This record gives sequence, C-alpha cells and structure tokens, in this order.
Amino acid sequence: MRIRDATEADWPAMWSYMRGIVAEGETFSWDLDIDEQDARGYWLSERRGHTFVAVDETDVPLGATRMEPNRGGGGAHVASAGFMVDRGARGRGIGRMLGERVIEQARADGYRAIQFNAVVASNTAAVALWTSLGFQILATVPDGFRRPSGEYVGLHVMYLSL
Repeated sequence: MRIRDATEADWPAMWSYMRGIVAEGETFSWDLDIDEQDARGYWLSERRGHTFVAVDETDVPLGATRMEPNRGGGGAHVASAGFMVDRGARGRGIGRMLGERVIEQARADGYRAIQFNAVVASNTAAVALWTSLGFQILATVPDGFRRPSGEYVGLHVMYLSL
C-alpha cells in the first residue's frame, strides 16, 4: 500500500466506493443523493489543497483524503480534511496512512493546526483513529448528525495543533 497524489484517472475507482459510503449516510455529512459531478468537484478540486489516494499493488485507489484550508482569510492557517476508505479495504491501516499523510502535508504547507468539523460520534473507528494520531475532541454538537435510522448522535469538532 502506498499514498500518492490523486489524478483524474483515479476518479472512477474512487467514486465506485464513495457513492456507497455517502448513500449509506452513517459517516459522511453530505446529501445522500449527491451526484457524481458534485462529488468529483470536491475530491478533485483544483482550488488550493491536496487530494491523496491510498493505492494497492496494482495502483487501484482504496481510500482517499482531501485536505485544504478549513476557512479562508484569517482562518486559512488551519487545515481540514475529509476521508473515505473502501468498505472492502477497511482494517488494513489505510485510514491511518492517509491521516499521517495529511498531518505531514499540513506541516509542510505551513498550517498551524488541523480541524475536523464534523466527525460523527457513532463512527467509533474514526474517532479512535484520530485520537490515536493526537487529535482531541474540542466540542460535540449534541444531536448534530441524524443517521438514516432517524437516531440523532453527536458531531465532534476535532483538533490537532501542529
């Protein structure tokens, strides 16, 4: 497994697992019916930021991250990122590798911190991963995320000082 910059050629493989993750509605705060063009616009945006993919030995993307400034102007010194890993590839350390790559790139780019705005509290694997990489939960928005079942769960704001 290795991490590299994403390319346009990676998009079909990325979308093949991303559409299911988004439609599932359990871990990502996007409209469940986001269309491919809008999703592609986020993940492969040419605006300031980086998109990385974790690829297997045949160069097929199994996970991706998009890192960019959390805000503009006076908030542009804090990075943020989104992550998705193919369901069939989970448990292989891909999320950790992508997280480590984002931290490394954020430091190289001169960011002072990384802030995740919306980590679903019931996504215990993600919360455990981010805390193991040094992120702390700054706040939890009570009932900030509605699962497809109708259950409301907290939405964490997580932070790592660089």
